[in-house]
Order: sequence, then structure tokens, then C-alpha cells
Amino acid sequence: MDKAAEVLWQLEESPDNAGKQEQSPDEGDTTEVLEQPAHSKDELPQSHSLLWETLGKQFVEYEQVAPFLIPEEQQRRLLEFLPLFLKAWEQSAGAVVFPNIQLLASEVSKLLTKEIKKNLNGKPAEEARLALEQLLKQKGEAGDGHLLLKSVYLLSQTDLRTMWNIIGSGLPAALMQCLYLFFTVPLKKTSDDRETSEDDAKTQEMLVKIMLNMYKEEQGIEELLAADKLQSLIIATSSLWDQCSHSWKVPTGRVLRTISKAQTKTSIVYLQAVDCIKIAVQNLFTLADTLPACDVCEAASIVLSFVKDSYPVSSALLTEFENNDGYQLLLKILLRCEGLQQDEGDPYLDEILDMLTCLTTCGKTELKVSGNIVHPQLPHFDFERRQSSGMTVKNLQPFQVLQSIFQRSNDQHLCGRILSAIGTIWAWDRVNFFLLEWTLQPINQFTDIIHFKPHPVQVQFFRLVESIVLDLSYVPHEILKKVQYLIKENTVPFCTLTALQCLLSMTQKDLLFSDIFRDSGLLGLLLALLRKEAKILRKSAGTHLPSLKEGTEKELNVVMLKMVAALTARSVRNTVVLKDYGMVPYIKIFLDDECYRSATLSILEQLSVINYEEYMSIIIGALCSSTQWELHLKLDLLKSLLRILESPKSHSAFRTCSGFNGLLSLLSDMEGALQDPPSGQWAAVGHNCILELVFYALQGITAALHLDPVNSTFFQRNGLFEKMAEDLGSLGCFWTEGKSQILVSLEKTRTFAEFLDAAFCSSEPLPEWLKNCIWILSFLDHMVKGTLHQERYFKERKPEMGEEARDGQEAPQDQEEHPFAFKRPGNKLPASAYMLWGNPEEKLEMRDCTIVHPGAVCVMVRLLPKLYKEGYAQLSQEIQCALVDHIQSLVKSEKSRQVMCESGLLSTVITSCQDAFCSDSHPLHLPLTRVFEKLASQAVEPHVLRQFLWLGGSPPSQPSTNKTKVLSCQGSDSANAGSEESVVDSKSDPQTAVPARTSPWLSKGSALALQTAMSLISMTSPRNFQLHSTALAPSFVEFDMSMEGYGCLYLPTLATVMGSSADQSVSGGTGIGSRTFPPSSGLTLSCWFLVSKFGLAHSSHPLRFLTIVRHMSRTEQEFVCFSVSFCPQELSLVISTEEVEFQPLDIMEPESEVLNPSPFPGQVKFGCGKFLVTGQWHHLTVTVAKEAKKSCIVSAYINGQMLGSAKMQYLQPFPGSCISMEPSSFIDVYGYIATPRIWKQKSSLTWRLGPTYLLEEAISVETIEVIIKLGPQYCSNFQAVQFQETTLKVWELR
Repeated sequence: MDKAAEVLWQLEESPDNAGKQEQSPDEGDTTEVLEQPAHSKDELPQSHSLLWETLGKQFVEYEQVAPFLIPEEQQRRLLEFLPLFLKAWEQSAGAVVFPNIQLLASEVSKLLTKEIKKNLNGKPAEEARLALEQLLKQKGEAGDGHLLLKSVYLLSQTDLRTMWNIIGSGLPAALMQCLYLFFTVPLKKTSDDRETSEDDAKTQEMLVKIMLNMYKEEQGIEELLAADKLQSLIIATSSLWDQCSHSWKVPTGRVLRTISKAQTKTSIVYLQAVDCIKIAVQNLFTLADTLPACDVCEAASIVLSFVKDSYPVSSALLTEFENNDGYQLLLKILLRCEGLQQDEGDPYLDEILDMLTCLTTCGKTELKVSGNIVHPQLPHFDFERRQSSGMTVKNLQPFQVLQSIFQRSNDQHLCGRILSAIGTIWAWDRVNFFLLEWTLQPINQFTDIIHFKPHPVQVQFFRLVESIVLDLSYVPHEILKKVQYLIKENTVPFCTLTALQCLLSMTQKDLLFSDIFRDSGLLGLLLALLRKEAKILRKSAGTHLPSLKEGTEKELNVVMLKMVAALTARSVRNTVVLKDYGMVPYIKIFLDDECYRSATLSILEQLSVINYEEYMSIIIGALCSSTQWELHLKLDLLKSLLRILESPKSHSAFRTCSGFNGLLSLLSDMEGALQDPPSGQWAAVGHNCILELVFYALQGITAALHLDPVNSTFFQRNGLFEKMAEDLGSLGCFWTEGKSQILVSLEKTRTFAEFLDAAFCSSEPLPEWLKNCIWILSFLDHMVKGTLHQERYFKERKPEMGEEARDGQEAPQDQEEHPFAFKRPGNKLPASAYMLWGNPEEKLEMRDCTIVHPGAVCVMVRLLPKLYKEGYAQLSQEIQCALVDHIQSLVKSEKSRQVMCESGLLSTVITSCQDAFCSDSHPLHLPLTRVFEKLASQAVEPHVLRQFLWLGGSPPSQPSTNKTKVLSCQGSDSANAGSEESVVDSKSDPQTAVPARTSPWLSKGSALALQTAMSLISMTSPRNFQLHSTALAPSFVEFDMSMEGYGCLYLPTLATVMGSSADQSVSGGTGIGSRTFPPSSGLTLSCWFLVSKFGLAHSSHPLRFLTIVRHMSRTEQEFVCFSVSFCPQELSLVISTEEVEFQPLDIMEPESEVLNPSPFPGQVKFGCGKFLVTGQWHHLTVTVAKEAKKSCIVSAYINGQMLGSAKMQYLQPFPGSCISMEPSSFIDVYGYIATPRIWKQKSSLTWRLGPTYLLEEAISVETIEVIIKLGPQYCSNFQAVQFQETTLKVWELR
């Protein structure tokens, strides 16, 4: 007890007692106490727990003696206790452990209520106002009223039960009387107002927070109604707003809005009974004419909140508001807000608009409207009314207010808020758009006046129109017609621009709009406008006339072009309309202006769909006619060209329109562009942009050659690869001087892949000329593999401030002019892909890359001697060796050597690198010799071999017709010098041609002669060994399904079955007369094959050895009548004589559905998995021996071993379901070996087909054994082979 008494004494004697300490309502975390009222004793320090325990005992003593005390003594003791209570509260940071807190709250609240009533009783308003202020004001020493107020303020934040005790004390009604006086009776200013304002603000905040906590409870509202002051306060806000206390406006609004949200049925009946809303509306009508707009909005928002918040409970106040012209009041008030500053009155204006928006859903019944959906509509549009969301429009009057304000006001903020409100209503329920548009037609009417509105409002409006399509998936035809009329009139260019951008977004959403806007005449209108603009551009070309369109009008032209591009995209009909309008010559005019170019190219690209030749002539013509410095124009044209060349149908048009020569001319125009340091105007361009142009030019050539044998043959036969080498060699980064190169010894060399990495890494110390050379060689390397047109070396970037130029001579402004950066391709091969194979005899078929364009390798060889620069002798020879090693890795496989021999690489190597061959000390001598040996072992032409043997000696005399020139590797500026086809635009100086050495061959050094002899031995030695023979591999055709998924040999005519009166001129094949089919005695398939690699299990691709197809004239469908294939999944040989439609795999019918009227099966399978070994040649024989009754015996053999034999149905006499043929008709019979395009299926399967025969009879087992003994190298007609049993009738299908 002594310790407790000491604590209590310290609390009482503290100089900072409760009367002097004032806690701000915002201090600490007191506002959160209501949610966390309980604190255990364990959570408090021991001293605080002891303090609360002492206070609790003291209050219990007060409770015990209070009934026996007079009221004055009770009040005195309670007021003495409260300072101790407040001090303990402050010291424990609001953590209260007070068991009788509800009773304390009740006693304090009753005492505060009593004191308020005592100060109000019988006094006039002003005296009562002053008395209340003095009561609640903080004085020098804590006054009783302020002490009670602060205590109630803290207690009101504890828990709900404590709040109920406060409410039950009658305090809600008392405080409402105080608030009414404070609001309605303003005090006159005194000289000490500034000193007391801060204390008054704290007192005001405590008073308001007590009321907010009480009035948000239903019990608080019920107690409040007893004072009959709520109606008076509401009416006062609507009538005395200009006369009330300015400092109490905002607090009064907060309190009334809190009461509004907590309305009950009783409070609504009370307000209705006293005509509160009616009187308030009438008063506001009067204020609306005199008060500033922002003040009227503030007062009106309070009254409107009671109307809106009461509706979920009862519609009485809304009805009263509507019956007393409440909406006309709001319209009057809102129209007065026009012209307000953006921040002035915004909160209350926005609040009124939000409440008006909410009132649109306040109604008893759903609106009944009958709309007419105009078609066509988007496919996924569905107007079926779903279950109501409860947020549909039921009250049109508040929306009419919004609509009227938009129509009558041009205020940017006000109109923008109304458009936002409409968007909100649509978002509540998509049906709201139709309910409003089919009744009030707001958007339809707004379209007529939108051009009068400010620009931001126009933008917002057309976004709203756009959302009808994008969000509601509805096509508003009537609205779109009015928007198109706006565009046609073009009253305000900015409005026209915004409207057109809206329609552009719609068009890009769905192809349907291409038809809608064509049929409505918009496409024709735009074409007419563009024709007019094109004529103006053509007249002002090359001039700077002030009449040129700038700003909004120029941007409008851009959007019109984009719109036409969107309308023609994927719409052949619209493209035809454009062409029929004669717009192609006018569209071309827009190519010159960069801001129009993108959309113009899109239109021209769509034009290519109906006429590739016209597109190609335009683009190639523009490329060739562009000036040397219009690099951006060339880049854009090349990128467009690449997009079109993705279609194989465009390749022929590209060739016939001189596309190859056009792209090569671009390279010719860049002569000297990559010199280091740059010279002339090229110094201002930058290497990045030049390399990008080279890249896209080569990419276009590669794309045009991709999977197009006609273009590939054209490019090769016309010497365009030689022209390409010449043009690349003249770019400036390659060596073109006629001096001898200095040979140095190399201690260690880098691989080609390492040089590529160094070129990509800007930190590598490589000279600029070498980096450029490596980049070009990298382009060519990807061209060799046929992947250059799929690469992405360059990406656009935004230049950063202070960024240094990559090239030392390139200015920062040049970087901004050409904002491109190097980017290593994502699918770039790793360094290991360029490493040489350790074992020269290792099989490389599975690891070697496929050479698609061998001519590009020849270009690399022609550039090889030009990879040199004085002062960099060692580095030059290092990159030369790396390139030769890389070329050697490209010709490792037999397939690659075959391809390269056909492209003339041997002749190119001899003529371009003669110095390296003539000097055995040259670093390139041995690598180039290995390349020559590998290629010559595959195939070598006599004159090439003769040149190789006479290297270093006097060449034999050549006929005068021979155009071959032997040039030294450094003696010509032309990259194609020395080629047999050097008839293409050569720029070489004939004086630079250096004749070969004239010393006799025997005078060559012994080491060189020995090397030549060893090379001859290497060329003529076998490079691989097969199981059946040590001789060279047989002639074969390889089918690689990994590239495109198909590849086959087409047999155009196996037989032609003629009707009795058919025209004999339709007969195909060789010989006289027609061949019967199917053969009367049977048939035999004999072939040699080798499987290099099977496909994966999940993407198994069959080996189709033979597929026979036939077709009857005057019918459409073709039928497969006989097929032999190997199924890797089942490891079985499948033989079929069923009549199956020849159609793509994805629509082929299941086997179970094939009708087979014959009692014999139409398909048999023989297991043969154990007989097949990858990498070995196998012999397959399938015999079909016809029997009577439309049946046959089928037997299959692998390497002479029978797989099986079975009886099955024989081939039908007529295709499909035909049972006869007309006398004038005929039947074509043709076939495929391997997979035709119609059965395209990518797979890793690779196999080879050797000699193949189809015989008109079933041969014997002995004949099969003889064929196997002859081996796969035998390619003849078996006429010299004597068979004891029979003579063979042969269809030779080699």
C-alpha cells in the first residue's frame, strides 16, 4: 500500500498534471484504440499495472460512496479523479486496464451533458454560443468542461460497449445542439484570436470526433432525433451557408455526412415528416443565385448525400427531392460551375456528379426498351439479357441532368467528368449502354456537338466511343455514320484526327470493319483525300513552300494512310478497290516522306497479294532511284521487301523485276563506305547504319533464294555471286591495293568463332576495318546455311545522353540520326560449332551443317585474299587462316563436298588464291590444299585439275575461246576475276592481271612437287568403305526430312490406261501404245537404301519407298492404289493395295473407315526392325504375284532374307469407287518415291535411295540373290545378266 500511495502521490504532484497536459487528437495512436480495447496486465510495465490497479480501487471507493453524497460532492470527486485517469492514460500510451471503464464513461458523459444543458438553458443564441465556448475551452488551468470533453474523447475510442454507455447518457442530442450553435452563430473576431486559434482547433477536433464516433452507430442516430436539431442543422446548411461560421463549415459537413450514411427508417420518417428535403431544396434555389458556385456545391452535396444514402432503406427522401425539382436545382448549380479553376470546388463538384451517377440505378423497376440491333455485328457479340447485376439504369432523370450539362457546357473539367461518369455506368453493367442509347441517345447526340468541345474532351469522347467496340463488342452503326460525317466535313482538323484514330483502332480489332467502312464510303473518301494530298506533295517536291502541311494536318495525313493500310490489310476486296481507283501511282509519292513511309509500305505490301510484279517493280524502282545518302529510305524499303519475300509466290516476281541486280546495285553504291578512317560524306553516316544496309541487302537476296531452285539457278548462272563478291570487296574494309602481302609466321591462331566473338564484343582491341570484315563474313556464313533471312543482328534503340560513339570518327549527333546498335543473334552458333573436327575420317553427316547456298562460300573464298591491311600483317593472316579452317569445316561431309563441287568452288579456290598454292611456305598453302583435295575427291573438271597441276609452272596453251584468266590473288579489284563466268560487270583493270609463272613444272621446288603428288594420291583414294564393297559409294539421292519435312522423286508417267475412243495424244511415257495397269501378272519393287538417321518416336516419319497414284479424267479426286513404306514406330514394312484418297495427312480418314469389299486384306505388315542398321546399305524387294479372283501373294525380302508372305487383294482395275470407264476417258498413273509435299511432316529422318527398279512381274528368289550379288553400284538394265528361269521386263526408275 505504501508503494501504491507513493505512485499516486507522484502522479498528483507531477508538475505536468492532467490539467496542464493537453493531448492533441492526432497525437499517438489513440484513433486505433477502438479496435484494440483490451490489454492484459502482462503487456504493461509493472509500474503502469500498479498505477491502473490503484486507480481502479480509487474508483471503486467512489462508486461505493457516491449514492450517499450530494450531487455537488459527487461531481467534485469525479473531477478530481479524472486528471489522474488522463495522466495514467498518457503514461501508458493509451493501453487501458480499467475494469469499470463503461461506468466511468457513463458518469463522465452524463456530467458533460448536464454541464452543456446548464450553459444552454434559457440563454439567447449568442450568449449560449459564448457560454459553450467558455465551457469547452482550455484555460490556464484545466477547466471542468474541457476536462470532461477530453475524457469523453478518449473514452469514445475504447470499445463498442463503452460507446453505447456514452450514447445512453444523452450526449448525442446535447452535442448536436452545440454543433448547431457553433455553425449558425459566428463569433466576432477579437485581438487574441491568433493565440487561441490553435487551442480552439484542438477542442473542435475532439468535439467532432466524439460526434463522428457516436453518429455512425444506429443507437446514436436514435438518441439524436430526440433533440429535434438535426432538421434545423440540415436546413441551416441550405439557407445560412453564407452567414454561418466559416471555421465550422467543414466539421459540420463531416458530421452530417456521417449521419447520412447511418440513416435508419426512423430518421428517414422524421426528416420526411418535417419536410426537411423540400425546405432545403427551396433554400438552395435561393442560394444558387447569390453564392459562389463552389459554396453552393458544398451545401448541395450535404443535402444530396441524405437523398442518396437513404435510398437503400427507403425511397421517400428521393421522391421528395424529385417532386420538388431537385434535378433542376442540380442542373442550375452545375452549370454555374462552368469556368471554375480546376482545383476550385472540385471535391464537392465531383461528389455531386458521383451521387448523380449513383442515382441512375435508384429505381423500383427495370427499364423497358425495345432496341433494334443493326447487323452486321462482331461474331462474339451476344445481347441476351443475363441475370441482372443490380446496377442497371432504372432512373433516367439524373442521367438527363448529366446529358444536359454536357450539351450546354464547354467546360473541360465538367465535360470530362460527365464522360467519365458515363463510362462508369457502362462498366457497372454492359446493358446500361443499350438502355441509355435506345432511350436518351447520349453518344449519338454528343457526336453532333463534339467538335465544339475542348481538345481533351474530344479525345476522351472518342475513347469512349472506341470502348463500345473494344469492351462491349458492339458495332454502333448509327454512331459510326455520324463520326464518318465529322471526318468528311473536317470542320475542326483536330477533331477529325481524333475521330479517325478512333475508327483506326476499331478497324485493327476485327476484319469486319474493313467491309463496314468500305460499304459506308469511308474508304473511297480517304482515297480521294489522299489523292489530293499526293498531288500537292508532287508539286512541292524538292521545295520548301510554306503551303506544305505541318502539325495537325500532316498528322491527319499519316492517320489517313494508316487507316487505308488497316482497311486493306487482309482484305483483297479493299485492295482491289484501291487499285481500281488508280491510287497506286499516288500512294508511291508518300514513300519519300519518312513520317508517311511506314503506312505507305503497309499499303503496298497488301497490294502484293493481288499483284506481286507491281509491288516488286515499285520497291525495286524506289531502291534504284534513291540517292546514295537516303539510307533510311533504303532500309525501310528492304525491310518491307523482306516481309513480302517470306511468301514463296513472290520470288518469281522478284527475279523478273531485276530484284537481284537492284540489291547488288545498293552494294555498288556504297563503294568505300567502310574505309577506316571514313572519308567524304560517309564519315557522317556511321558504320552501324552502313553495316545494317549491307545486312538487309544480303538478307533480301537470301530470302529470294530460299527454297527456290529457279532463283538459285538464275543467280548462279548469271554470275551474280561473283558480282556480290566484287561489290562487297569494294566497300572499303577489304584490301584492294595491288601490292604483295607480307608473309609472317604465326605462333598461335584463333578460330573463326573466336574472331566472331571478338567482333561482337566491343571491348576487344580489334581494328575497325577488321570488325567490319568479320561482320560481313558472318553475314555470308549465315547465308551459306540459308538462315540469314531469319537473323536479327540489329535492333533499334534510343540513344542515351552522353553516350560515346562506337566509331572514333562518328559524332554523337550521327548516333542519334541512326539509332541502331549491334546485337548478337539469339540463335547464333556457339564457338564449338566452328571448331575443326579432330579426326578427318570421322563421319560428319549428323553434325555437319547443311550448305544451302554454296555460292556464298565462293564469295568468302574470293574475299579471302582481301582480308589484309598494311600494318596488320600478322592479324590479317590470322583471320585468313581462321576463315580457311572454317571453310574446310563446311566441306567435311560428302553431301557438302558434292554441293560445293557443283557450285564451282574448286575453280574459285584456284583462281582466287593462286599465290597460296604456289608457295609452300604460305600459311594458307596446306589448309587450301586440304580443301582442294576434299573437293577434288568428289568431282573435278579437267581444266581445273590442269590448272592445279601447272601451278608454279607454265600453263598449257588455251584455246582462244577460253575466257579463263589466271590472276594473282592481289592483282585485281574485282572479286570475280579468274572465274569462268567473269562476264559480269567487272571493274578490274586489265593491267593488273599478272601471268602465272612460266618456269617448267619440273623446276618447281621438290617440296611443292611432292605436295602435288600427295594431293593426287589423296584425291584418288577411297574416303569411306561400305560393307558390300571397298569401292566408292553408289549413286544415290538423299532425303532429309529435317529441313522442310518433305522431299521426293516424282515419276510423272508410269502408265496411261486409254479408253477405246480416247485421244492418243494424251499418252505419256516412252514407246508406242498404252501400258496396261495394273499389270496382269504382278509387279516387283527392287531398291537399295541406307538410313542415316531415324526420326524421333513422337514425330515418326515413315520411309515411303513407293507410292503409286492414279486419276481418271473428268474427275477431281486422285487415289493411292499401291504403296510400300517402313513405319519406324512399329518397326514394320507396310504394303497396301487399298484405294485411298490422295489428300493431306490432317484430313485423311482413319483406316477403320476405309471400305474394303474384298474378302482379302488391303494392307499387310511385316516386322523388319532387326534387319535394319543405320549407316549400312540394304536391299529391299517386294514381289506381288497376281492370282485368280482379284487376289495376290505379296512377299518382302531384306538383303535376300524373307520378311514374310501373305495373301491380299490385288490392285483394282479402276481408281476409287469407279467400276467402269467411259470410252473417251483415260487414267493417268504416276508415282512418288519418298514424301511428297502434301504429306509434309518435319522429322529428323534422313535416308538415301540407291538404284531402284519397278518390274512388271514377280521375280524369283534366285533373281533377287543375283541382284544382291551385283551390289548397289550396279546401275543398268540387266540385259547382260543371264537368268536361267525367265527374262525380265523392266520399268527403269533410276
